[in-house]
Amino acid sequence: MKNITLSVPDEIYRKARIAAARRDSSVSAMVAEILDELATGRPRHTGRAASIGAAFDAVPDFSASDRLTRDQVHDRPFMRELDRRHRLLDSAGSTR
Repeated sequence: MKNITLSVPDEIYRKARIAAARRDSSVSAMVAEILDELATGRPRHTGRAASIGAAFDAVPDFSASDRLTRDQVHDRPFMRELDRRHRLLDSAGSTR
């Protein structure tokens, strides 16, 4: 497998990550599919571009600053506390 380096505007990359997550995929896998379609001339999914466009439009406001840092993800006490808070919020929401 070959590695390639691409440069894209930040906004396009952000939207691609969101679309990949919604498809339970990765940006690399999506790029590989697109390159395969271009190379073979055969689209894998009819209307895929329209679906991706619709997914981009449906994404609510997103802020990368809301994400956890790498150190936070690997900090077990922090993650336990975060999980505890989410469970509390979930249980409070289910009693309403």
